[in-house]
Amino acid sequence: MKQTPVAICSALLASLVLAACSMTPMMPAASPMLARLAGSNEVPSVPTSGSGTAELSFDMQSKLLSWTITYSGLTGPATAAHFHGPAMVSENAGVAVPLTGNLASPITGSATLTEAQAADLMAGKWYFNLHTAANPGGEIRGQVSLTR
Repeated sequence: MKQTPVAICSALLASLVLAACSMTPMMPAASPMLARLAGSNEVPSVPTSGSGTAELSFDMQSKLLSWTITYSGLTGPATAAHFHGPAMVSENAGVAVPLTGNLASPITGSATLTEAQAADLMAGKWYFNLHTAANPGGEIRGQVSLTR
């Protein structure tokens, strides 16, 4: 069966397009992240029955970090809440992103990060913690990590 030059060119072009698409890495629109909050994660550790989770989504293109933080069992109302970094699990660091407004569970919000903040977040060098009057240095804390 003889093929026309148009058919051959069309087949070749389709092959090139498919090859190019397969070489382009697919980045997820947003990276899901999680932090499990507990007093034992504070540095130093804090005895509390408080616990919670910080569920996060980070968009690498826009650098938008979105969160929903749920918690219960604290010694009193949350007086402050922050993302801190850069720091590994056993380290403390300054505030990277303070949360403002109503700190009752659940806390929702978002912030646009700088390139440096995004790099530290993706490297696992951020943690989240909640402060109370009884524990002004932080009552529950969790290191932020990718969930997939």
